[in-house]
Amino acid sequence: MEADQGAAAVIRHRTVAANGISVHVAEAGPEDGKAVLFLHGFPELWYSWRHQMAHLAARGYRCVAPDLRGYGATDAPPDVGAYSAFHVVGDAVALLDALGLTKVFVVGHDWGAIIAWYLCLFRPDRVTALVNTSVAFMRNVFIRTGPNAVKTTDHFNRAYGPTYYICRFQEPGVAEKEFAPAYARHIMTRILCNRFSERKADGEVQPEAEPLPAWLTEADIDHFTAAFEKTGFTGAINYYRNMDRNWELAAPWADAKVSVPTKFIVGDGDLTYNYAGIQDYIHKGGFKEDVPLLEEVVVIPGAGHFIQQEKAQEVSEHIHSFIAKF
Repeated sequence: MEADQGAAAVIRHRTVAANGISVHVAEAGPEDGKAVLFLHGFPELWYSWRHQMAHLAARGYRCVAPDLRGYGATDAPPDVGAYSAFHVVGDAVALLDALGLTKVFVVGHDWGAIIAWYLCLFRPDRVTALVNTSVAFMRNVFIRTGPNAVKTTDHFNRAYGPTYYICRFQEPGVAEKEFAPAYARHIMTRILCNRFSERKADGEVQPEAEPLPAWLTEADIDHFTAAFEKTGFTGAINYYRNMDRNWELAAPWADAKVSVPTKFIVGDGDLTYNYAGIQDYIHKGGFKEDVPLLEEVVVIPGAGHFIQQEKAQEVSEHIHSFIAKF
């Protein structure tokens, strides 16, 4: 466990009516502090930001971390189409309205990072600055950009084949067999420990051969397990089933820039940092062209996908050093 995180933050929980659903929100820090909106990824919860919330709350920031729709104690609409980027960005904007927050810092990870990119495209007026982790802005994947554009799922199918998890997740019911709630502990342990293969999420329970890494405790696994045993994984998987829909609906922003001050953090062992061509895009000008106010890219050696938990102190300090400028 990384040192110097300090005592855990006092977390306040509430349910907020936003965009037609009930959203569970965890908060920490003074209510009159500058607000930071945290957006989690797959398959996670507000809890993934516990370290960053403690770090920033201790420095006077108001930390707001919802369970996204389909996750945890937030409503999970049954319609697959209710998980588009427009719905989830709508949730975020409505949540800010409900909390009386005109403008916030945004911190995203994984799917939360994708939603944060869309939020900054659709409503940059609500964002003071962005710290995104794991998933870079990938215009051609997120947005239909022209007559020769390749649909998102076709892109991943061509690049990695039909057994790739994003491709497998498309058909309702197929992924649910792999991600059965009864196997939630096994699934969450494998995923968080980076022992999950993007090729096959085998629901068959097998003994965990390795101990948990130092940054992850049995209590952490308990927290995630309890939530997904209750809700299942369908809501979370439905985000993937909207990737093509998002790509089509975002076409009006085909040439739009992400026009908010931005910092990007990624682990060198993250799957997303090892997509074909992504490192050239990030480091050789393409990323900066799409995100003109990109101020810094941080690549953390030895970090995998769940970077805000794996390298909690380092990520917390990177977030604070950036948002403290504003």
